[in-house]
Amino acid sequence: MTAETAKKPPYLMIAILFIGTFVAFLNNTLLNIALPSIMVDLKIKDYSTVQWLSTGYMLVSGILVPASAFLITKFKNRTIFIASMGLFLLGTVMAAFAPSFGILIAGRMVQAAGAATMSPLLMNIMLISFPIEKRGTAMGLFGLVMFAAPAIGPTLSGWIVEHYDWRVLFEMIIPFAALSLVLGIWKLRNVMPTREVTIDYLSLLLSTIGFGGLLYGFSMAGSKGWGELEVYGTIIIGALGLITFIIRQLKLEEPLLNLAVYKHPMFALASVISMVMSVAMFSGMILTPAYVQTVRGISPFDAGLMMLPGALVMGFMSPITGKLFDKYGPRVLAITGILIMTISTYFLTKLSMESSHAYIITVYTVRSLGMSLVMMPIMTNGLNQIPMKLNPHGTAINNTVQQVTGAIGTAIFVTIMNSHTKSRAAELAAEAKEKAMASGVQPTESQIAEMTAQIGQSAMLEGINFTFLVATGVSIVALILAFFVKRVDVTQREGYQGK
Repeated sequence: MTAETAKKPPYLMIAILFIGTFVAFLNNTLLNIALPSIMVDLKIKDYSTVQWLSTGYMLVSGILVPASAFLITKFKNRTIFIASMGLFLLGTVMAAFAPSFGILIAGRMVQAAGAATMSPLLMNIMLISFPIEKRGTAMGLFGLVMFAAPAIGPTLSGWIVEHYDWRVLFEMIIPFAALSLVLGIWKLRNVMPTREVTIDYLSLLLSTIGFGGLLYGFSMAGSKGWGELEVYGTIIIGALGLITFIIRQLKLEEPLLNLAVYKHPMFALASVISMVMSVAMFSGMILTPAYVQTVRGISPFDAGLMMLPGALVMGFMSPITGKLFDKYGPRVLAITGILIMTISTYFLTKLSMESSHAYIITVYTVRSLGMSLVMMPIMTNGLNQIPMKLNPHGTAINNTVQQVTGAIGTAIFVTIMNSHTKSRAAELAAEAKEKAMASGVQPTESQIAEMTAQIGQSAMLEGINFTFLVATGVSIVALILAFFVKRVDVTQREGYQGK
């Protein structure tokens, strides 16, 4: 198929890709809650070691996603899907029956290698399969996978870990991955044009160093602190690698990532808004569970249940948002969505020890509603402006940018929260000491322990509220940018062939 779009979208094929991508996205967030159980079962003493099950997965994905543009341009989509799903299934089986931590982490890496191209492949097939005027609806369905699967993951994982063995997290994925692979072999056909391209191995190496270094450095900053050589060293190396990578891409005739997409103003603006929104989005995903579990002492499963309505709203709204985009364009949706997100984020700065469950669930759910109105319309509008031949590069850049800014945003917000918590804890401890000295009564050891725990909780609560205030400021930046969004005139787009 070389036309702009197929006459009739291949719905069965898209459904098969949806199953595979949903499973891959779901798998990405299942493991975080299970890490303590894995430590006990496999006798791992250091939490930073077991965390590699998540960090390693993210790193492999971050390294391979930039190469997805080359793979999608060179190889047939059926071949890519079967190879990717086959790798993902192999990795899942390895992890499910891993006798040791080494095999488990190897399985996770193989899983990540298979999952890395799933999202870009599905997005590219949807771009080519639907008329450009109806892409909003199509990309809204993609948003159903992109948002719902990762959000449902922690709740599902919490329930499974509470009632079953952590291996069930992998075992339950196997039949779905196998079904997707069988359906792919049986029913998938090639709908995307390919052409002969060569890969620049130096660009691949620089991409690995650049994106890998940044992802690793920022992901470690939250737990190890910015003063560690392992953190700032890898960030510096990553930044230098990324700068060299960008310079090289601008000089190559066949770049690994074609940065010419940034010559299109709406794509460039969409990319910047996506970066800001990713940072703001990850603040809620990190800070809300920290408040619910650490400050309020709510169990992981119950905490996951409290986040579930937000996930369901995002999943439910994504197809509706797509249809609204087709009808009204991106600006009104972006402004409305970011405004809702900004106001609800501000309400999260008012959390207290007495905040009701209903308040937390409502504000978090409303915030999720706001996010569901923004991400896919903005992204779709940007992709609508670039020529069809650059679609693989546009989707690869979008996915890479979101992963990197997500890691950066998480590290920055965790740092702000920890820093403010420590300073407030010191102030509250000093105040408590002054009161004790003024009263002239020496507190008992149990009273000191209770007071210390209360100070820790209060300080962390204030740290979380302050960090949400910073996140509100970040959302305001995205709101200002949204006013500059213009609906792309699809009739002026290169390769447009009419309805």
